[in-house]
Amino acid sequence: MSQESEVDRREFLKTGASLAALSGITFITHPERVFGANDRVQVAICGIRGRGWDHVKEYAKVPQAQIAAVCDVDENVIQKRVSEMQAQGLPKPKTYVDVRELLHDKSIDAISIATPNHWHSLMAIWACQAGKDVYCEKPCSHNWWEGRQLVRAAAKHNRIVQHGTQSRSSKGVMEGVKHLQDGLLGDVYLSRGLCYKWRDTIGRASEEPAPAGVHYDLWTGPAPLKPFTKNRFHYNWHWIWDTGNGDIGNQGIHEMDIARWGLGVKFPNRVSAVGGHFMFDDDQETPNTLTCAFQFDQPNGTHKMLEFEVRHWISNHEAGIGAGELSGAGIPAAGLTASAKPKKGADARPKLGPDAGDHNTIGNLFYGPKGYMAMDGYNGYKTWMGKGQEPGPGGHGGEDHFQNFIDCVRSRKKEDLRAPIEEGHISCTLVHLANASYILGRTLRFDPATEQVIGDEEANKLLCGSYRDPFAVPQEV
Repeated sequence: MSQESEVDRREFLKTGASLAALSGITFITHPERVFGANDRVQVAICGIRGRGWDHVKEYAKVPQAQIAAVCDVDENVIQKRVSEMQAQGLPKPKTYVDVRELLHDKSIDAISIATPNHWHSLMAIWACQAGKDVYCEKPCSHNWWEGRQLVRAAAKHNRIVQHGTQSRSSKGVMEGVKHLQDGLLGDVYLSRGLCYKWRDTIGRASEEPAPAGVHYDLWTGPAPLKPFTKNRFHYNWHWIWDTGNGDIGNQGIHEMDIARWGLGVKFPNRVSAVGGHFMFDDDQETPNTLTCAFQFDQPNGTHKMLEFEVRHWISNHEAGIGAGELSGAGIPAAGLTASAKPKKGADARPKLGPDAGDHNTIGNLFYGPKGYMAMDGYNGYKTWMGKGQEPGPGGHGGEDHFQNFIDCVRSRKKEDLRAPIEEGHISCTLVHLANASYILGRTLRFDPATEQVIGDEEANKLLCGSYRDPFAVPQEV
């Protein structure tokens, strides 16, 4: 990076030299805890309305974990979830509205982040600085630069940081990827990620006061403070650039991670993405249809390709993915039941958005000279071999991602993490590069060694994001 561009970057980021200067607080770490056989990891869950409630249910299954605290900027959500936890026989947790206060609690060993995307990296970096281990939901970053800073913070403070791409703990997916690595299909040259998820229009939402009990300034955090609307708040924040990354960074990051993992590659060399926001006239800013291509140059002069597609409406089930079972395998795809069978009459039209269920096509395809493989995106896979496309190996199995995280917190063995933050950052970088290519309308050439777009300062600036004080990601982590 040139001296001039580095000055521009510093001015653009407007970040200070230390966390204390940025947030007005200093976290004091305590000696590393050594867990005894009967000690339970004290976990605080941040963001408990949607995905965070899944975190509550998952940690409740892990004998070595204790949900000690919850944190949410909506006091209504806190009240509702704590009541539900007690009704299920779980101990009443401590409650926090501001994560900075939570991180001063020396009794907390780890935090589990399920907030909107624009808070992920900052909250995780603060946690590392406070001596806490971190489970960070996908995507771990809202832009490339803060993801790189999170990787640095995890290394500097020797923290266990697990990325929320739970398919990496799926027995079926791990088995399928092992087949790819062992050469079942030969040298895999192409992978495809499919994110075909029914998403209805979000409509138009007018400005209004934030609901009582919602700390909207704190919810906004690093993002620009804009008037409250329902489409900038619960769930629909995914489709606003200030807070989300579109469906490629929402559902799609799972499939992007698997596509890259199975292909056996790291950072790309060329990225191109085209698409648009089709059908609806509404508040959504991110594309609902997107086609991406990634090229990975290999040491021997060849290259591999990764293709990724986002579709928001009616689509076919490719290779049986999402159709109820993986074709010819007799293996049910994850979460699919008899409800996947075609319906007639009033029930014929599928539900939309997050409730679309079996009408989604979420998964991956891998191609090699000996055949191809389909994965349902969660825990099942099937192969077809040779020119005759004869049925090959297939398998399935559930995942234990939260258990893996807690085990590593207790053992302090980073090498046993199935989705370490370093891998999460690489996969998220592909998402950010695709979105940057789409926004700028051009192909990007990327240098994997420097993690910079070559000859395109506008793209590099876009990949760095911007922050609202005092919620700025620090340059010194």
